[in-house]
Amino acid sequence: MSIHQYILKRVLMMLPVLLAVTIIVFSILHLVPGDPVRLALGEMASQQAYDRMRAELGLDKPLYIQYFSFLGRLFHLDLGESVIYREDVTKLLGAKLLNTLTLTGSALILSYFCAIPLGMLAAVKRNTVIDYLSMGLAIAGVSIPSFWLGFLLISLFSIQLHWFPIAGYGGIKYLVLPAVTLGFGGAAQVARMTRSSLLEVINQDYILTAKAKGLRYGTVITKHALRNALIPIVTLLGLRIGWLIGGAVVIEIVFLRPGVGRLLVNAIYMRDFPIVQGVTLILAVTVILGNLLADILYAVVNPKVHY
Repeated sequence: MSIHQYILKRVLMMLPVLLAVTIIVFSILHLVPGDPVRLALGEMASQQAYDRMRAELGLDKPLYIQYFSFLGRLFHLDLGESVIYREDVTKLLGAKLLNTLTLTGSALILSYFCAIPLGMLAAVKRNTVIDYLSMGLAIAGVSIPSFWLGFLLISLFSIQLHWFPIAGYGGIKYLVLPAVTLGFGGAAQVARMTRSSLLEVINQDYILTAKAKGLRYGTVITKHALRNALIPIVTLLGLRIGWLIGGAVVIEIVFLRPGVGRLLVNAIYMRDFPIVQGVTLILAVTVILGNLLADILYAVVNPKVHY
């Protein structure tokens, strides 16, 4: 099977998963207590205004008709109209999604560029002070809640040292602390995975043969050992992409960034069904595309992997 056939097959397999996601999200949202129309109009609104708005939004129809209507619009990339903001959800999410992708992309790059060298150093210097310090830092990264780390960074670098803004959105200075906060936990996981995977490879026969041939130790590690140790790291990359989008919800609230995360929290509070459905679909597609990217990268890092 060629790479193009494999990608097509995986894309077709995505469709039933997305369909199941739409059913689950639509059902759960309509089962939770709360009336979005009443929240939008207020308790003092007349019954005529209430009924008119429900009819405009299609909420007066049976649930199965509402679902098929939502599904039909989805095929045209139309996520409907926000109940609260009274704007097109697709445009509303498009304006916020770029901010979220900037944050998550920066966190992903930062975590991998720091974590892989740290994990390699810990593996090469196994059972030394460097190894213990590196893995101690990694354990701290896995254990510390991201929102608490964000408050610590704000307290130190914004309030006391005045190096970065406390919150908001703007230039790169506004991005540093949120990206570090979001990427720290992922960097800890990648560092631990790199260390354990590399330790399994270092003692293999072909690595010992490369050393016996007189190759430099750094060349043996980077060109021979690391490439064969990347499969678990690539797997984690596919998972991290989805996790980062979900983790951005908390970080955007802590640092008051105008992204999809804050929009989702407000939409859940206000029972704005179209926005919640749109954001959930974006998260589902992100996770699926992350796994697809990981599968494709397998063949890049290890040509012995066939589709």
